[in-house]
Amino acid sequence: MPTPSQEAKPSFLRRIPMAFGAFFSLLGNADKAARYERLDEPPAPVAPPPPPVAAPKPAPAPVPKPAPAPAPVAPVVLRESGPDAALQLLALLQREGRFIDFMQDDIKGYADADIGAAVRVVHEGCRKVLREHFRIEPVRAESEGSRVTLQPGFDAASVKLTGNVVGQPPFTGTLSHRGWRAAEVKLPKLAEKHDARVLAQAEVEL
Repeated sequence: MPTPSQEAKPSFLRRIPMAFGAFFSLLGNADKAARYERLDEPPAPVAPPPPPVAAPKPAPAPVPKPAPAPAPVAPVVLRESGPDAALQLLALLQREGRFIDFMQDDIKGYADADIGAAVRVVHEGCRKVLREHFRIEPVRAESEGSRVTLQPGFDAASVKLTGNVVGQPPFTGTLSHRGWRAAEVKLPKLAEKHDARVLAQAEVEL
């Protein structure tokens, strides 16, 4: 079946009576005139197709943040301690407790009872020196044998970790020794010309 575009178009002579018929028909019929007017209007412009929507760009992969640099470790500054205070302490221990005599003597040939008597003398004298010239207090206030927890930043110079030390603080363990700290030192002043290297004077009996 032929399509409308393929049907035979009316000739010029055939269109003349059609035009007159249409003329009078439009004059007498307002509805037909309105339909004709719409046919004579130019076709509405075809809206251009919307531009293709670009696919969203994939978000860039997050760049991993570099690991923070470790805090610089302050170099250990070694202080040269003067020997006078140590020599003075040895002299005090010798004077009060015969400490150097005891430590310099070879005790292998003595019986345990004899050593015990000598130790008592050394202990009493050395204890007297500590009490008179030092105020010593424990590093930790807890009782030995109690459970303690060391938080991050604990003073490693005051607390020594023993046993299976793994990982990072906090650490929980048993206090095996409270430690000792010198809270005050009261060594006597040395005379200007005193030779601190002489720990005990030699004795000459006349």
